[in-house]
Amino acid sequence: MGYLGAVVGAGFASGQEIVQFFVTYGMHGVKGCFLAMLLFALCGGLLMYMAHRHQTGSYQDMLHELMGDKFSKIIDLLMAVFLFLGLSMMLSASGAVFYEHLYQPKELGILLATVLVAVFLYTGKKGLIKSYNLLVPAKLVLLLIITGYAALVVDGGQVEAYTGYLSSGEENRWLLSSILYVAYNFALAMVVLTEYQSIGTRKDGIWGAVWGGCLLGVLILFNYLALCKFLPVIMHYQVPMLYVAGIISPGTKVIYTLVLWVGILTTAIANAYGFAQRFSGFTSISYGLSLCITLVLALPISLQSFSALVSKVYPLFGLLGIIILVVLVAKAVKEIVVDILSNIPNR
Repeated sequence: MGYLGAVVGAGFASGQEIVQFFVTYGMHGVKGCFLAMLLFALCGGLLMYMAHRHQTGSYQDMLHELMGDKFSKIIDLLMAVFLFLGLSMMLSASGAVFYEHLYQPKELGILLATVLVAVFLYTGKKGLIKSYNLLVPAKLVLLLIITGYAALVVDGGQVEAYTGYLSSGEENRWLLSSILYVAYNFALAMVVLTEYQSIGTRKDGIWGAVWGGCLLGVLILFNYLALCKFLPVIMHYQVPMLYVAGIISPGTKVIYTLVLWVGILTTAIANAYGFAQRFSGFTSISYGLSLCITLVLALPISLQSFSALVSKVYPLFGLLGIIILVVLVAKAVKEIVVDILSNIPNR
């Protein structure tokens, strides 16, 4: 639930991420969906393996294990900046949903999300896990029902016609696109997943992350299939999945708006927890007060345009994710091989 909650946020639920990273590549996007599923499952499992092996209960400890003392401080600083900006973006996204789709004041959406983040996270790690166990299953079920119905039942029949819009150069970039998608999502997922190290066994942690990665892949595939049915129309929408939900029925669109907003909220919770925890450790201020300061400081930035914030912050967050992903896989595979070799009896 923690893995799903961190990755399935505003960009995913809106359908915009799936369009940009998978639908754009036509039928090649199917291969990208399965590759993303494999990478999410593999990297999530490797992260939990490392977290239990080295008893790391926070993302700072994990960065220290992966990068060493010097480089981990640099990456930690960048992560803190991106977590804070990510929180501001999610609050801004909440305001955008209220203004554009619920026809309510933008400030109301920002304020409500801020208050709920504070309520869920006031108890720290316990609140983080409880909020995910409460919000993510409801979001997951609704996403699977709506996207699954749109993908398997609703008639669109336009994907073949759209392949003519793609150039051969774009088709050949599906592999890189899929890897980049996993990388930029994994940086935030690491913040949440490492917190689960202390509440379960190594086996449970690894399998939980693997199953979480597989479910992410299923959701990506359903979203891809649903969106492809309405090409090229959905290319003109900022929130293409709301258009698809509206095709099913007006009631479905209202429900999906709620799903989108819960996705925003769970991502905001992950960002706020990660930054408040880091801010508390850096300043020696209590976690509760650090959380309040974090939310207050994020409010002015959240009043900016959501799309403008995304275009500036996400590409840099993706680069950071690639660095973490490459180092994690290399170090985890090396340690697994050493473990295997050390357990082979000498003759």
